[in-house]
Amino acid sequence: MWLVDSAWISFAFLCGFLARLVKLPPLIGFLAAGFILNGFEIRQGMEALEEMADLGVTLLLFTIGLKLDVKTLLRKEIWLGTSIHMLVTTIVLAVFLALLALTPLISGLSRTTALLIGFALSFSSTVFAIKILEDRGELNSLHGVTSVGILVMQDIIAVVFLTLSAGKIPSVWVLALPLLFLIRPLFFWFLDRTGHGELFALLGLFLALVAGAASFEFVGLKADLGALIMGVMLATHPKAKELSHTLLGFKNLFLVAFFLSIGLSGLPDGKTLILAALLAIFMVLKGGLFFVLMSRFNFRSRTALFTSFALGNYSEFGLIVAAVGVKNGWIESQWLVLIAVSLTLSFVMGAPLNSSVYAIYARLKDKLKRCESATRHAADQPIAVEGDALIFGMGRIGTAAYDTAKKEFNRVIVGLDNNQETVDRHCREGRNVILGDATDIDFWDKINPNDIKLISLAMTNHQANITAVQQLQKGGYKGFITAIARFADEERELTEIGVHSVYNVYANVGTAYVNYTREHYLEKMQEPL
Repeated sequence: MWLVDSAWISFAFLCGFLARLVKLPPLIGFLAAGFILNGFEIRQGMEALEEMADLGVTLLLFTIGLKLDVKTLLRKEIWLGTSIHMLVTTIVLAVFLALLALTPLISGLSRTTALLIGFALSFSSTVFAIKILEDRGELNSLHGVTSVGILVMQDIIAVVFLTLSAGKIPSVWVLALPLLFLIRPLFFWFLDRTGHGELFALLGLFLALVAGAASFEFVGLKADLGALIMGVMLATHPKAKELSHTLLGFKNLFLVAFFLSIGLSGLPDGKTLILAALLAIFMVLKGGLFFVLMSRFNFRSRTALFTSFALGNYSEFGLIVAAVGVKNGWIESQWLVLIAVSLTLSFVMGAPLNSSVYAIYARLKDKLKRCESATRHAADQPIAVEGDALIFGMGRIGTAAYDTAKKEFNRVIVGLDNNQETVDRHCREGRNVILGDATDIDFWDKINPNDIKLISLAMTNHQANITAVQQLQKGGYKGFITAIARFADEERELTEIGVHSVYNVYANVGTAYVNYTREHYLEKMQEPL
């Protein structure tokens, strides 16, 4: 067993590292590692990996719940867009498979099988999309919130399907689930009193895996749904964001097992590879349909494109649906391998496309804007900016920078953030903060950046700061640019692309503390330090 663990850890790291070297997300390497291990017939640890993979998906849904605003699901573009997209995709893919049944590639395809495979492939990958959005720091952007809302709606539909396909009625104890909401104050009490260390992390695992997942599974409902709902219940607590961050390491580790398990699910033959390649082409259909739908719901072309890229892949739920079909005798086991390979190809194709989405939109934006409707979505309106200094990213650092600049400089300071709730909170507290995305090239088209003397990039996502600098340079900005970094290599990269001043948060925290202490010493002791 030790040799098996050594093998998958080594292969996963090596393949993930090689993927990173060629500018691909490490998850592509993890998928490749699974197929390599399968090829060498190293499958002894499959059961343990599947358990870890399940934990990863459960924690993923819990952390989504911690960030989810339930009102988002009631938006028309979420529930109606999801329903239309899944219905159309299921029918089109079923017809396509029926046509392929006329060729030697497929034999003995029933209407039920075609519809079930089409339904399985109509889902978008929650794991893939959330990982892509997290890496780009866009979970709270308009297209990020919209994508997550659609993914959650798809997850709910999947849970309903799995419940119905099980052919069993939930236990009578399902009526006791509302008690979870009634004892929510008890969960809040624990969150307030467990500090910030290992006990806090253990509480997070308890809330996700026991209070949420296990309680739902006990009454005959899907465990993942319980984790999602528990996350939603805790989302209003002040430590919800910290809890999500604390569980990040566990979630990422378990999701490595998820991607490995896909590769270990089976090796394809020649026909399966050809079919998977043909199905991978339908990513264009899935993404294109999302783009059309989001445009019809009055989103800008940029929002529609970024949403469609995040959701235009196949899903891990496709494997679950197919596994249920095999178990119930609705489809043959070969379809499970086909969906696994199609899923892998969609990740391999989707990862570089999502990494290049900024450049793709910059190249096609004039053509894409022709698809926009005359009416603009309320959350996607033009922006008016008037100020001497802009601070992007109104988190803790951006807020402190805003307050200090407002107090010490006789200038008009404007804060910008891509999260509407953050903007609303700052406005209630009296700050001049508006909704804006520094990575949105259309944002820079709406203002004249040369009227602004200083731009501060206080976003915690390094790639977002890099993208904003590139957009400023393309627009010919001549003013002063300052940015934050956490590590020396990030500081060096920002300096090399032309940022005038880079503040290393970790390296300078001691200096900032000394200055803070000296200021308050002079204020209270009335004598030199």
